[in-house]
Amino acid sequence: MQRKPPVADPSGDNPRITRPKTWATGVPAVEHAMEYSLEQTSLRRTALTLLNMNQTRGFDCPGCAWPDPVPGHRTKNEYCENGAKHVNDEATSRRIRAPFFERYSVSELAGKSDRWLNQQGRLTEPMVKRAGSDHYEPVNWNEALGLLAGELRQLESPNEAVFYTSGRASNEAAFVFQLFARAFGTNNLPDCSNLCHESSGAALHETLGVGKGDVSLRDIHHADLVFLVGQNPGSNHPRMLTALEQTKLNGGHIVAVNPLPEAGLIRFKHPQEVRGVIGRGTQISDRFLHIRVGGDLALFQALNLLLLEAEDARPGTVLDHDFIQNHTSGFTEFEKHVRSLSWRDVRAATGLGRPEIEKVRDLVLRSERIVVCWAMGLTQHRHAVPTIREIVNFLLLRGNIGKPRAGACPVRGHSNVQGDRTMGIWEKMPQKFMDALGREFSFTPPAEHGWDTVNSIRAMRDGRARVFVGLAGNFVRATPDSRATEQAMRRCRLTAHISTKLNRSHTVCGDIALILPTIGRSEKDRQASGEQFITVEDSMSQVHASRGRLDPASKKLLSEVAILTKLARLTLRDRPDAADVPWAEFEADYNNIRQRIARVVPGFENYNERVTGPGGFGLPNPVNEGVFPTPSGKAMFTANEFQMLGAPEGHLVLQTMRSHDQWNTIPYTLDDRYRGIHGSRRIVLVNPADLKELGLTDGSQVDLIGVWRDGIERRADDFRLVSYPTARGCAAAYYPETNVLVPLDSVAEISNTPTSKGIVIRLEPSTRRAAR
Repeated sequence: MQRKPPVADPSGDNPRITRPKTWATGVPAVEHAMEYSLEQTSLRRTALTLLNMNQTRGFDCPGCAWPDPVPGHRTKNEYCENGAKHVNDEATSRRIRAPFFERYSVSELAGKSDRWLNQQGRLTEPMVKRAGSDHYEPVNWNEALGLLAGELRQLESPNEAVFYTSGRASNEAAFVFQLFARAFGTNNLPDCSNLCHESSGAALHETLGVGKGDVSLRDIHHADLVFLVGQNPGSNHPRMLTALEQTKLNGGHIVAVNPLPEAGLIRFKHPQEVRGVIGRGTQISDRFLHIRVGGDLALFQALNLLLLEAEDARPGTVLDHDFIQNHTSGFTEFEKHVRSLSWRDVRAATGLGRPEIEKVRDLVLRSERIVVCWAMGLTQHRHAVPTIREIVNFLLLRGNIGKPRAGACPVRGHSNVQGDRTMGIWEKMPQKFMDALGREFSFTPPAEHGWDTVNSIRAMRDGRARVFVGLAGNFVRATPDSRATEQAMRRCRLTAHISTKLNRSHTVCGDIALILPTIGRSEKDRQASGEQFITVEDSMSQVHASRGRLDPASKKLLSEVAILTKLARLTLRDRPDAADVPWAEFEADYNNIRQRIARVVPGFENYNERVTGPGGFGLPNPVNEGVFPTPSGKAMFTANEFQMLGAPEGHLVLQTMRSHDQWNTIPYTLDDRYRGIHGSRRIVLVNPADLKELGLTDGSQVDLIGVWRDGIERRADDFRLVSYPTARGCAAAYYPETNVLVPLDSVAEISNTPTSKGIVIRLEPSTRRAAR
């Protein structure tokens, strides 16, 4: 096959709709992965990337954070369709050079789609858009970094700078980045966790004392019962299906809870097994709860009430009284609260009848070891934190926390997003970390908490932040309230993005804008001491090495670590109050960074020695030792106020979602084949009964109008209605196209995460289509 040229920018006006699939993966996944990969690069490079991805001497998939099997249990093809697409999208042979920016102004690029921008290829040299200009132009590294350092040094306060991190940054780059920001004098370290699993961290910190999950891949394989709540593994982390198939083969059961029936939650055809190639594959879900958007809090409160009632009927046989008495607190208040639950409220919030929930209760009663997995379907609601606290209540009742084959499993969707937080990328790191950092580098880190992502946007909007530095990611398209975010970014004096490929954020500029191109995860990282490796932490706290195998896309690229250390030296020179950091040594040899991490971050002792072993090492989790570092020293039951997400008559509750052929904010094609959508992304899925009730017809064009208490009309124009088995009263559409509908101030309680899964909308005939 020959590589295809970059795609045109079709409008997607004529989508083709087919029946949704009832199974995921199989041979078509292999075909689609290879087709996309070979469109991007050569057969040789494709083989080199795929055969080295997720191998012990290879590189970590830059896509999701799903853990790898232990060494000796990995296949030669330890990747999924989406991982193959993502790595070869990064390893593409297409290049963006200076003439491209001569041809296209920033204004013209701003009118291109996310897909078109991504498909142009790899960035190859630093670029600057100077004040008053509408074009990027080449600039050498010394001038680019000197310009950024100069703007930082001229700020009246360090808190006028924002340092954003996307989850794909390595442990080494993340540690250096947060160290630089704090040595500069600010804790303004927003990251993509603020947009996704911040609610998980808040709830788990409060209830268990540790803000991450406590399960391993083996726990999922051998659990008696696994809940999959508010997630779509078939598209967002397909390798999870292999683990879930193992659960079923080992005799376990699975309950899926979701507003949409997803192919991967129905049946899985393993493309490397005979049963997945010529057989029917494996049924994944034993029960599917077709829940209304935002109804998960009510569901788990109902399950907890049913368990209490089962204990009433059979005293001493249902709850783990020894665990509750010796390892938890707050049970009495929790019990009193849950017993007041109204089944009428449960039905209204979930759309589920009591008999459906009782059948799940029966599965629970037959299961000794239970794991609950969840993703953004739970975390991006106003009541997300109470929902996850209620899941913890559910696990505590039968002692399913801190023991093998059981526990809480927030499934991270972005490579190393968990590792970045461990390395200190957080606007409010614990004082213990700050003290250790200060001792190690002989300075006093700033005490004032910084801004998270939403508050950073507010600060830029209000003129309180003037410089934005982004380490990887696509900030403008990952964030809520697209118009407000873009206006905020354009108020900055300078915006700078450390990136591998072009994206929408490069077209939404401050007065001055910098593109600082970096090597990718699959590429060799050569520094003064020789070839380097980086490390990452997966979704289950396993830390391992990653070694790129390709030559960099351009000789003018620098690594993330090199960019950040050079910037730090330029910015902090002549600053007697700055930290005592050997930036040049860090750049020359990443072992020097890891030696310092080992002295600052608990669990990383002998980092360099342990991480080079096969499979790396696991970080300790005190919960698995029966230790709960909460104020009481025990796991906390909580009483969570019942909340229901509803919409006025004539309105629906919209959830944003990812298509199958998409990685985070970037769609690779206009297709979503598991849901039967081909050739368009401006699609809104609505239950056929709701269409009839609203007087709308399948296939018609509508505008989506967000309804929010501030009275501002937020509109996403010209979407095609598709009759689809969504939960009643609910709708679904793709992000980032619908991020414009998410109000900046509509956030989760406590975590401040945007409520992207709970937007009240109304549908109106398309004004754009009518104008044509």
